[in-house]
Amino acid sequence: MPREAPDLRLASGAITAWAAVLWGLSRSAGLVAAAAVVLLIAGLLIVVLVIAAPKVGLFIAPRHLLVLVGQLLAFAACCAAVVLAPLAARLHQARATEVATLAASRLDVTAELVVTADPRPLAARGPSGAARSAVDARLMAVRIAGRRTAVSGSVLVLGPSDGWRHVLPGQRVSLDARLSPPLPDNLLTATLSARTDPELIGRPPWWQRAAGSVRGGLQQAAPLPALPRGLRPGLVDGDTSQLDPVLAERFRIAGLTHLVAVSGTNCSILIGAVALVLRRARASPRTVAVLGGVVLVGFVVIARPSPSVLRAAVMAAIALAALATGRQRSAVPVLAASVLILLEWQPTLAVDLGFALSVAATAALLLIAPGWALALRRRHVPAGLAEAVAVAAAAHVVTAPLIVGITGRISLVAIAANLLAEPVVAAATVLGVLAAVLSVMWMPAAIGCAELAGWPCRWLVWVAEYFGSLPGACLPWPSGVAGGALLFVPIGIGSLAARRALPRVLLGVAITVALVVQIPVRAVVVGWPPPGWLMVACDVGQGDALVLSAGGHSAVVIDAGPDPVASDRCLHWLGITDIPLLILSHDHLDHVGGIAGVIHDRTVGRVIVSPLDEPASGHRMLSDTVAQRGLRLEPATVPSHLDVGVGADAVRLDVLGPRQSYAGTRSDPNNSSVMLLATVHSRRILLPGDAEIEAQDDLLVAGIDLHADILKVPHHGSAYSDPAFLEAVHASVAVVSVGRNNDYGHPSPLLLAEMSRIGVPTYRTDRDGDIAVVDDGARLTTVVRATRTGNATGRLMSPAPLGSSAWRATMVGCRSPPRLPRSPLSSAMRSSWSLEPWKTYARRFSIQTRTLRPTKPKHHHSTPPR
Repeated sequence: MPREAPDLRLASGAITAWAAVLWGLSRSAGLVAAAAVVLLIAGLLIVVLVIAAPKVGLFIAPRHLLVLVGQLLAFAACCAAVVLAPLAARLHQARATEVATLAASRLDVTAELVVTADPRPLAARGPSGAARSAVDARLMAVRIAGRRTAVSGSVLVLGPSDGWRHVLPGQRVSLDARLSPPLPDNLLTATLSARTDPELIGRPPWWQRAAGSVRGGLQQAAPLPALPRGLRPGLVDGDTSQLDPVLAERFRIAGLTHLVAVSGTNCSILIGAVALVLRRARASPRTVAVLGGVVLVGFVVIARPSPSVLRAAVMAAIALAALATGRQRSAVPVLAASVLILLEWQPTLAVDLGFALSVAATAALLLIAPGWALALRRRHVPAGLAEAVAVAAAAHVVTAPLIVGITGRISLVAIAANLLAEPVVAAATVLGVLAAVLSVMWMPAAIGCAELAGWPCRWLVWVAEYFGSLPGACLPWPSGVAGGALLFVPIGIGSLAARRALPRVLLGVAITVALVVQIPVRAVVVGWPPPGWLMVACDVGQGDALVLSAGGHSAVVIDAGPDPVASDRCLHWLGITDIPLLILSHDHLDHVGGIAGVIHDRTVGRVIVSPLDEPASGHRMLSDTVAQRGLRLEPATVPSHLDVGVGADAVRLDVLGPRQSYAGTRSDPNNSSVMLLATVHSRRILLPGDAEIEAQDDLLVAGIDLHADILKVPHHGSAYSDPAFLEAVHASVAVVSVGRNNDYGHPSPLLLAEMSRIGVPTYRTDRDGDIAVVDDGARLTTVVRATRTGNATGRLMSPAPLGSSAWRATMVGCRSPPRLPRSPLSSAMRSSWSLEPWKTYARRFSIQTRTLRPTKPKHHHSTPPR
């Protein structure tokens, strides 16, 4: 039986309205209002023309075609007018109020506001390294110079995360902040940069307190391993605050992101389960509808009434309506009407990626998936499997251009991962909701439901970990609008080829071969890590993460970098599963922020840290993370040595510093870094952390033997290094762990010039990616692995021995400066943060670019420090 053709008339209006809102968000209120009036008049004129044309004999086309085109144009014009009219009012309210005038002056105020959504963590951190959050709120009043003025408007508050950790939506708060104008393409009245933590005024509404109790009860219902424990709340109420960041990245790579945030799937499963139970109990359709609505409202409150949750609820209602009626023809107009209602209620949803993905996926399920499922069943694919494949494939194909436009990558494993994950989502969602509700009434029953929900969560974690960690699971693709549009070309060619038998077979063979080459073969031939590697400096951005080989899948890790995902990526590609010794040189977030990625699904032994527990934000984050794994922090002691492994793979680490916890220096945490001399396969590696001039000079004064084959350049190549310290190492190769386009100017041109002067070839993670120093028994070589695309293979950068006559490097150099009581580099570094000493130094000694022939590599005996 042929499928009923869907009614797309209102859909055309919804698409036009969406485009109109995108246009109007960056325009003035007057222009948007004028456009709404013009479009409404145009729509009415088209209706009149369609009605009057047959009566006056205007038949420029067949009558039915004229009526159809007229309906589409009228729908489009009127729908655009319907959403532009309230948008104009919102724009006027946001940009022509007293608050907007105050924001333009960037005044400091005491603001009273009502929180409207949960805090959202920001990637960018504050000046002290503290985590920051963005909070949506409604401004109620401002106090300027002691005078309180009642105002109104939607604002975005930016401030430290700690103060907002337990603030519920609906809570009235007061805080000191600076007003500033918002971005031009949103409906906010102002942005507030908080200067103090929020002071609570009163209590939030009772339903928000109840929802907070339910969410908190789910966290306490039953103990689970860390990964499924963090996933379970995301499936039930969208709370991803405890979700492991590496696991979240694996979900994204595997195309399973919709499972860790509330979506239409969650709402459909929950309401569908309620309807099924009520139908089995012989409840009337009216009773089912009323109780289902109550459950839906309760779910929206528990999962927070943010636009994304309300969008999910509307999409769930559409899916249930289509399922109940069995009429895809009626579902499409309902979807279009829902889009119009939501855009009218909240115009900024037009630029929300989640909203776009939900609409696109729902449209794919209604328009594409049924036909694909029917085609598969005709080819003798079992009905259940055919529908599952069709749904996963349709949703992935339709949303891929949107995803690739944002991320610049295409998941090649999304369909397979979704096929394995979807069967257990319903059980995890229903059992998780039962556990959350029962936790406030009867905890033993809640614990039982939570334990049962843990098993499907474990399965989902395994699926995400497996598919998200496959080599080549993602294919790089141009990002942006052009990249998304470009993806339609292969999608269109594939759709046309699939219509005929022979092209369909050839297409299937091509896809199969491509996947086999991209994933299994790539895993074998990637060539990383290189044989005989001693040390790898991981490309983790602006931070340090160093790995010393201890044989097999074991390694000593020094520092964790700023990003858990980047740190885990480096260790995953090295095949490291066991870390008997983890050393965090100091508590700055560019060294400890990625600790969750280092310990992710790995066995960790001892954790050694700096004796100075500053800054407090980094130390607190580090302490909380390792405590969740049952680990404890051990301050480094000097002098001491640490041994890991036995035989040829043994690693010895001599702790050189800090000989004291520094106070009163330019950076006490940097100077208090744990400084190490590691011996790996008889090669000496100096690892000074971020130690600056004071700590370096103390080692020189103490007469410690600093000779090493490999030097990790201190503090990301900062200018705050003593040339005498760098020269005393007599290194054969140096590595700078530094982020591309960082805000600090690292590595310093002066530092690079000094390394060039003393003839040490220097490699940088910002240009080379992951850097491996390899010992083949006779010489040291350096192999790098580009990481910008995440899929590059290893390549040999220095086939000749480092320092040999065959090796050449072009870098910044300078003529040798005259001897001063302190070297010009040290003087420039000690003077101030300004660039003036650098300019003076450049003028005096004529910095220029030249080609260097480094000296021959120096070999030293592996002797312990004095």
